[in-house]
Amino acid sequence: MSEADEVLCRVEGKVGRITLNRPGAIHALTTNMCRLMIEALLAWRDDPAVELVLLDHSGERGFCAGGDIRMLAESGAGDGKLAREFFFTEYRLNHLLFNYPKPRVAIMDGITMGGGVGLSRPCRFRVATERTTFAMPETGIGLFPDVGGGWYLSRMPDHMGLWLALTGARIKAADCELLQIATDFVESAKIPELKAAILAAPERTEALLTEFEGDAGRPTLAQHQDEIARLFAAPSVEAIFEGLEAAGTEWAADQLKLLRTKSPQTMKVAFRQLQLGGRAKTFAENMAMEYRIGARVVQRHDFLEGVRAVIVEKDNAPRWNPPTPSAVDEATLDAIFAPLPSDEEWSPLP
Repeated sequence: MSEADEVLCRVEGKVGRITLNRPGAIHALTTNMCRLMIEALLAWRDDPAVELVLLDHSGERGFCAGGDIRMLAESGAGDGKLAREFFFTEYRLNHLLFNYPKPRVAIMDGITMGGGVGLSRPCRFRVATERTTFAMPETGIGLFPDVGGGWYLSRMPDHMGLWLALTGARIKAADCELLQIATDFVESAKIPELKAAILAAPERTEALLTEFEGDAGRPTLAQHQDEIARLFAAPSVEAIFEGLEAAGTEWAADQLKLLRTKSPQTMKVAFRQLQLGGRAKTFAENMAMEYRIGARVVQRHDFLEGVRAVIVEKDNAPRWNPPTPSAVDEATLDAIFAPLPSDEEWSPLP
C-alpha cells in the first residue's frame, strides 16, 4: 500500500468521504494520514458542492486504535523531532474538525481509542455499534490522554472523564451514549445501509439516524456513577488512591488495582491536564497545552518504558520511575507543562 492509500479521501455525491485505510494496524494514525485528511477538509470547507463530511474505516477491526505508537517511541528515544511533528499535525487536524463549518459524521464501529477519539469526538454525529469499544488508555504506556482529552474529559459529568483518563477504562456503546461520547447507536449489520442512505441524502442525516436507531442496552456505568462522582472529586491523585482504599467496595478495590498498574507520572499529568483543560477558554488553548506535554513526555522514561513493556516486549511489567504518585514532584510537572520557546509552540492552521 502506498502512503496515499492510508486514507481514502473523495467526494461522493454531496458528501466528502474520508475512509481510514490501514486495517492491519486498526488504522493507527501516521503524520501522513493526518496531512491527507487536513488537505481534504480544507479543500471541502468552502466548496458549496460538499454539504457533509463522513468519516469511516475499511475492514472490521475498528475505527481507529490511536496513533503510531512505535514511531513515537522510536523518535522519542532519539531527538523526538518526528514525534513532535506528528503531534503538531494531528492536533491541527483535531482543531480543524472541532471548528469545521459543515456537519461531520463519524462511524465509531469497533475500537475507537486515543487518536480515533480525536477524530470522532469533534463530529456532530457520532455513531456507535455493539462492536464499539472506547478508551483513552494512555496512562498504561506513560503517554497522556491527548487529542483534546483535556477539553472533553474535563467537561463530562460527575468526574467520569477523570476516571476514564486515569484508569484507561474500556467502555461499550451504552456507556458511550450515557457520556455523550456517542450521539447514536446503530447495529453494525445496518451500518452499510446507513452510510448509503447518508451518501444519497446528506441533508436527511439526522432523520436517518433516528430511523436507523437501535437499542444499546443499559449503561453499566450508571450503577457506579455516584461512587465515581464522590471518589474522583478528590483534590489529588494521592487523595483518590486514599479514598479508594478507604471505600471498602469491590468496585473501588478493582479501580485501585487497575490504577496501580499505570504510570504515576502520567496519572499526575492527566490530573493537571484536565484541571487546566476544564478552565481553557478555547479548544486551541487546550491543544497548545497538550502539545507542550506531548513534546516532552515522548522523550521521558515512562513513555519509552511503557511502550517497551506493553507494545514491544509485551511483558506487561513496566518499571515506572518514579514508582508512586507521591514521588512525582511538582517541579517535574511544572517542567512538562511549561511554555515552549515561542518558535516551537503549537498553533492552529492559519
